[in-house]
Amino acid sequence: MEFATFADRAAAIEAEPADLEIVARTSELLADAGDDSEDRRSAGSAVDPQTLEVVARFVQGRVFPAWDSTKLDIGPTTCYEAIARAAGTNVGSDDVEERLAEVGEIGEVAASYDFGGQQGLGAFTGGGGGNGAGGAAGNDLTVREVYETLADLAAAEGSGSQDRKIDLLFGLFNRCSSEEARYLARLVLSEMRIGVGEGSVRDAISEAFDVPVEHVERALQVSNDYGQVARVARDEGREGLDAMDLEVGRPVQAMLAQAGTVTDALEEWDEAAVEWKYDGARVQLHHRIGDDGTTETCVFSRNMEEVTDAFPEVVEFADETLEEPAILDGEVVAIDEDDEPLPFQEVLKRFRRKHDVAKAREDVTVRPVFFDCLHAGGEDLLEEPLTTRHERLRAVLADADDSSDATVEDERDIEALSLLWTTDDPDEIEAIDAEALEAGHEGIMLKDPDSAYSPGRRGKHWRKRKPDVETLDCVVTGAEWGEGRRATFLGTFELSVRAGDDLETVGKVATGITDEKLEELTALLEPHIATEEGQAVDIEPAVVFEVGYEEIQSSPTYSSGYALRFPRFLGVRSDKDPDDADTLERVERLRA
Repeated sequence: MEFATFADRAAAIEAEPADLEIVARTSELLADAGDDSEDRRSAGSAVDPQTLEVVARFVQGRVFPAWDSTKLDIGPTTCYEAIARAAGTNVGSDDVEERLAEVGEIGEVAASYDFGGQQGLGAFTGGGGGNGAGGAAGNDLTVREVYETLADLAAAEGSGSQDRKIDLLFGLFNRCSSEEARYLARLVLSEMRIGVGEGSVRDAISEAFDVPVEHVERALQVSNDYGQVARVARDEGREGLDAMDLEVGRPVQAMLAQAGTVTDALEEWDEAAVEWKYDGARVQLHHRIGDDGTTETCVFSRNMEEVTDAFPEVVEFADETLEEPAILDGEVVAIDEDDEPLPFQEVLKRFRRKHDVAKAREDVTVRPVFFDCLHAGGEDLLEEPLTTRHERLRAVLADADDSSDATVEDERDIEALSLLWTTDDPDEIEAIDAEALEAGHEGIMLKDPDSAYSPGRRGKHWRKRKPDVETLDCVVTGAEWGEGRRATFLGTFELSVRAGDDLETVGKVATGITDEKLEELTALLEPHIATEEGQAVDIEPAVVFEVGYEEIQSSPTYSSGYALRFPRFLGVRSDKDPDDADTLERVERLRA
């Protein structure tokens, strides 16, 4: 397919105002790319599959598959320089940038120049066969040539690589018509913006090659490669798509969570699977074992960029622990010398590190925590229920037989395994949340125990507990001394609201409070202790806490008749006296 044809089709797609028309035109483009006589192999009549694959990516503004870490690494300045050189001796990159400021879009800027007459290294060698001064010839520039030149550009590295990139890009622009230049510039800078997203290409593949869209969707989930899926759909149809599997070493998109509440989760599911929510960086681990017993481990980020070199200890863990091929989903968490979690910002210091990793490893220690198993021992597990995948994960990490009757307590000593509780009891979930916060983590995740793993989906099957949206100012009327290392601190605080001249209890808060803050609160409240009995103390009304919560429920446990579910300490209202605290009337109004 000529690149001019692709550019014309892209312009037609961009002009369409409605999604259905966009899909229809994209479908026509894919069908033609898959059956273009200009792309037939010289040795036979089979259509070269790569052209279709390239078009399926180009139309989204991609050069390489989403899973491929190869990058063009072309910044705007490099693109402007190549455009300026192709535009003529009287044009500089500053002129290109000034014109961009005027029109606001790089494709429009590129299309405004008359390319084709400039001499230079790229004019003869950079365009995949080049036509020299070939004027607006552009007619012989094919999609395949554009791809191959951009692939060469991406591979350029070392001394002189920047000049090489500019030469190659100049060679392409020098062979472009105005319309071709418009879409080449956008493609190079990942700014295609013609209204074609992943869903459009998925539907277009289905329409172009007459295969059910759900089969296309599944193939995309396991391959994360729109070009490959388009080719398989054309050549092998539904059967070929269904035969596509995960490949160890090729990352897929991570399943995502949306915000939700415990109440919502328990209303929709019979019970909830509960996990700690870690303040780390999402990773996907791929572990291969060769026929000769050699191993290879790759680590990918949430965005599917390979970060293996940044985390040698994760690779070491996999090589020492895993005895079968596996794809695991999890997080990398930064920890201190006491194995306590550190903030996410500490992980980033390692995540972005490309050089002097050994020094970075000394400065910031990390450990992996895995919560899902996508593949193990040659078997894809995406369609298996969450609980089954967790059992498989436990077996993979523990090097043990799959045991579905294992308990959370059995799992606590399995290195790198995220714990999973299954319950329909809100009180148990609240206790798990408190334990997670006590351990220094963000809180909890709620998951449907029967849910499959859906790469790239942000659905209702995974929920991160929604942040508190309402707060109450409550009077502290009691507390309990802590245990263990917190034995000298007050650690659980009874909360009350005003009801006329009285105070009525609405719950207790013990989460969201660091050791340092507990020490401060103990010093603040200790002078107001009225009585003590064992670990429990009564406190004279003097201090007001601002408290967040998930919801308010009716409850006979507290004198107000209500209970705050999942209360979290937010701060001391030093500007308020007990007389200024919130009232039972407000609690009832919020409950309604």
